[in-house]
Amino acid sequence: MKIVKYLVIALVLLLPLSITAFGDEAKPEMKQDVSSAMTPTAEIAQHDHAMGKVNRVVAAVDADGVQRVAVIGGEYYFDPNIIVVKVNKPVELTVKKASGYIPHNMLVKSPEAGIDFKVDLDAKKPEMVKFTPTKVGKYPMYCDKKLLFFKSHKDRGMEGMIEVVE
Repeated sequence: MKIVKYLVIALVLLLPLSITAFGDEAKPEMKQDVSSAMTPTAEIAQHDHAMGKVNRVVAAVDADGVQRVAVIGGEYYFDPNIIVVKVNKPVELTVKKASGYIPHNMLVKSPEAGIDFKVDLDAKKPEMVKFTPTKVGKYPMYCDKKLLFFKSHKDRGMEGMIEVVE
């Protein structure tokens, strides 16, 4: 009987935490602006982060020949979620996590195209991802985090694409 009592107490205490951690996206007025901490070369449009919304960015080639794009990952979104880069030109993605408690990552597994990375997103320190795409095509990027029986972050809309063009 004591075990049942402790289980009920544990569930009552953990329920609010699970609702907060795995509920819907935080309200926009509660989010902090993290874009000021990053200086992207490509222009990033405002994005309301709704599942299915497209925010496409074409990376400009800097004077040093590098294509740079800043990416923010948050409550089940990437901003931008479609990144267009040129083949055989080096790319630098500066990735950062928006404020929030839920851990996220970003990964692309396309070694045949020269794009193969997995990076954990951090709200305090942006991470730099460098690669040189070697093959024209469309390559999926997503967050592979998942907790127990909940939907994966990819299934909740945290996915996008790196499109390599001529």
